[in-house]
Amino acid sequence: MPTDRVPPGSQTSLREANRARIIDAVQQRGAITQVELVGVTGLSAATISNIVKELTAAGVLHTAPTSRSGRRAQMVTLARNLGLVVGVHFAERSLRAVLADVTQRVVAEQRLPLPPDHRADSGLDRVALLVEEMVDSLGASKTEVLAVGVGIQAPVDTTTGMVSATGVLRGWDWVPVQQVLGDRMGVPVRVENDANLGALAELRLGAGIGLRNVVYVRASYGIGLGLVVDGRLVHGRSGLAGELGHVVVDPDGAPCRCGRQGCLETTTGAAAMLSALSPEHGHLALRDVVTRALEGDRELAAAIADVGRALGRHLATACTILDPDVVVVGGELARAGALLLDPLQEALTATAFHGIAGPVPVQEAVLGDLAEVRGAVALAVEATRVVVPAVTP
Repeated sequence: MPTDRVPPGSQTSLREANRARIIDAVQQRGAITQVELVGVTGLSAATISNIVKELTAAGVLHTAPTSRSGRRAQMVTLARNLGLVVGVHFAERSLRAVLADVTQRVVAEQRLPLPPDHRADSGLDRVALLVEEMVDSLGASKTEVLAVGVGIQAPVDTTTGMVSATGVLRGWDWVPVQQVLGDRMGVPVRVENDANLGALAELRLGAGIGLRNVVYVRASYGIGLGLVVDGRLVHGRSGLAGELGHVVVDPDGAPCRCGRQGCLETTTGAAAMLSALSPEHGHLALRDVVTRALEGDRELAAAIADVGRALGRHLATACTILDPDVVVVGGELARAGALLLDPLQEALTATAFHGIAGPVPVQEAVLGDLAEVRGAVALAVEATRVVVPAVTP
């Protein structure tokens, strides 16, 4: 049973430290019950209850009744009036930015097309302008923006906010994204790989709620993997953990954007599928392929199924090593639903080693194509620094 550990110092210092622990836990989870706070912080239920009441009265926290597992509970979030945060996702062909309050409720959104080889300088300038437009549209002030979270389609060194593998995202190498955008906007900026952000969002808001081990696959023009082990994102030594799309599967294969040959993206990604379809169908956008397949085009549906089977076979290694609770599939290809997921599940079940718990289930991302940008919002909330007011015990 959790107990309050009393560090050296006065009771006032102890209480301030406990308030900070509770706020940190709420920031990280977005929404959490008081019972869950006991397990996360190690504080007693009585201490949690008292401090939550104080901070609610002070306008820092907000509470509302909810139901978890059939039992009544008190849900705790940050108060909405604390400020605004920004989530940004640089996808292969588009930029999406959302403005949200600190409870992660989206209040404004903008989306723009991007050229295939978009550059960091012009992209970050666009972000700053989009945020100004969204803030103005709400009649708010730029001073209300507390932090920005950014997702990009490349491995990221989260300590520096820079792409950690050259050549993967041309036009972004050696750019200190965190510093450049932070200086431009005057607020803290956090940068993360977009598949990791999809995993974070689905863990907290979607298919991974209540789970500890999740594999998130971003299946779009490229292939990205976000790994959650014991409730935490896995980055590895320099942010390269989960770069499944850049594992070489055919040494004599086609050139990859990372500079090597025969990476999984060149054989299994949507770009490879579109290239194979082009001689007969001409230029097709990925969205068009998915739409026509869902409308009954058998050839396009078969092409998507082939991608699903290949993904399932290659995911088998990751699932055998990690033994996750679920594989969540997001990205533009996930819009195909069962056309992609059923063959993926079949191949994964046939190829991966599994025990008495049965095969790892495959599920479509609950948040759809918003998963990555919602993860960026969560990242921004974690980067905020909520000032804890002095509360008389």
